[in-house]
Amino acid sequence: MSVVGSFLVFLLFVQGGQTLLGVLGKNEMEKTMIVNSIGRKWEFTFTTLVLFAAGMFASFPLFYATSFGGAYYAWKIFLICFVLQAVSFEYRRKKGNLLGQKTYEGFLYVNGFLGTFLLGAAVATFFTGSSFIRNDYNLSTWQTELYGIEILFNFTNISLGLAILFLARTLGALYLLNNINYDIIRERARKQIIFNALPFLVFFLYFMIRVFLMDGYAVNPDTKVVFMEPYKYLNNYLQMPVALVLFLLGVVLVLYGIGIAIFKRSDKGIWFSGSGTILTVLSIFFILGFNNTSFYPSSSDIQSSLTIENASSSLYTLKAMTYISLFVPVILGYIFFTWRAIDKGKINPEDMNDNSDQHVY
Repeated sequence: MSVVGSFLVFLLFVQGGQTLLGVLGKNEMEKTMIVNSIGRKWEFTFTTLVLFAAGMFASFPLFYATSFGGAYYAWKIFLICFVLQAVSFEYRRKKGNLLGQKTYEGFLYVNGFLGTFLLGAAVATFFTGSSFIRNDYNLSTWQTELYGIEILFNFTNISLGLAILFLARTLGALYLLNNINYDIIRERARKQIIFNALPFLVFFLYFMIRVFLMDGYAVNPDTKVVFMEPYKYLNNYLQMPVALVLFLLGVVLVLYGIGIAIFKRSDKGIWFSGSGTILTVLSIFFILGFNNTSFYPSSSDIQSSLTIENASSSLYTLKAMTYISLFVPVILGYIFFTWRAIDKGKINPEDMNDNSDQHVY
C-alpha cells in the first residue's frame, strides 16, 4: 500500500498540470494542447487512487471504516473533486454539452487545487492525529461535528497540503515541458517550475522539521500500549537506515530534476523528480507504520490509535492480499508499456483539431 500511495503522489502531476491551464495556455489551441497532454494520463491517477482505497479497505478495514466513516465531509469533498475531473475530461469539448467548455475547465481547477491540497492535509493527520474514539468492539465515534473539516485548523496539516499542491504543480510543469513540442508553452512551463518549486520547498521543509521535532505515537511491542515518544519519527529514520537512505536519495532526485530543468534547460527533469517523489513518499509511509508506530493515531484517546497489527484484516484476507501484491510488478509493467505507447509522439499543434486521427479532449 505504501508503494501504491507513493505512485499516487507522483501521478498528481496531472492535477498540477490542470492548475497551470490558464497560466501556460493563453489561447484556445494552447489550452487544448495542455489538456490533451495531461488528459492522456488522468486515468492512471484515477485508477491508482481507486486501487489505493480498495487495497486499504481489504488490508486495513478498521482504518477504512474509522477514517472514511469519521472524516466523512473531508473525504466526500475529495472524492467529488475527482468525479468532476473525470466528467470534465470527457465532456469539455463535446458538442452540445449543457455547461460549456469554461465550466469544465473550472472543474479541472477545482480538482487540481482542492483535490491535491485535501489529500496532503489528510495524510498529515497520520502524524498529527484524528479526533476519534474506538471502543472494545472496534466501533469508532468521531468526536467533532465537522467530520474531517477540522483537519484544516492545524497548520502542520495545512503545510503538507500546500506542499503537495505545489509539488503537483512543479511536477505538472516538468511533465508538460517534456511532453509538449511547442516552444512557447515550454518556456512558460520552465518559469512555473521556479515559481512553484520554491513554495513547495518552504512548506515541505517546514513540515519535515515539524515532524522531526514532534512527539510521535509509539507502540509498546509487548503491552500494545500507545504512548508519546519524543522525536519518534526522527528516531524511526535513524533506526531504519533503509528508510533514511530512501528519503535522502528521493530528496536529492527531486532537487536534481528541478535543477536540470532550470539551469541546464533539460526536458528530462520529470523522470528524476518523479522518481524522487516516489522514494521520498515511500520513506515517509515507512516511518508512519513500521518500528512500532501508530499509523493512524487518535488525538482524542491515544489508546484508540490504529496500528498495522490492530487495524489489519483477517489472516485469510491478508494471505489473499499478499498473493495479489505479487501482481504489482505486472501492473507497473502495464503502466510502463501503455505510457510509452501513449507518449510515442509529443503533443503538437497539428494534432489538436477535430479532424486529427488523435483522440482530442
